[in-house]
Amino acid sequence: MPKHSTIEVGRIKGLPEAVDVLLKDADAEGFDTMSVLRDEWSAGSNRFERPGEVLMLAKVDGTVAGIGGITQDFVEADHLRMRRFYVRPAFRRLGVGSQIALHVLEHARPFNRPIVLHADGPDAEVFWPTLGFVPIDRIHTTHVFRPFG
Repeated sequence: MPKHSTIEVGRIKGLPEAVDVLLKDADAEGFDTMSVLRDEWSAGSNRFERPGEVLMLAKVDGTVAGIGGITQDFVEADHLRMRRFYVRPAFRRLGVGSQIALHVLEHARPFNRPIVLHADGPDAEVFWPTLGFVPIDRIHTTHVFRPFG
């Protein structure tokens, strides 16, 4: 990414056609997170609409680079869960994932609830602690971020 490139992150309330490029890249890497996002959205079972939920899309110089959001946790009702995070390979280690996560965390701040996630793979296991998430031993969960002070 050239130095003059800008990362733009914004809330989306519908899946743009551009999500197809995320789906293609994720499938090529063997990740199902984008196909699950598409399928859940199509079925209406998860559209990031409940209190505390949000879905963010990142673009670098107008090109779709990544996506991620937060939903109600399906294990404990008083928790939120980081969901459907994916950054295209060409945009990794450039701050895209961090920017998405920071925007999502800022959205979650007023809810003052623990935020959990399941890190899928070694890169994710290294990434999330850089944002303050700590390992946890809990079903379907690898990390937790405690409520904001």
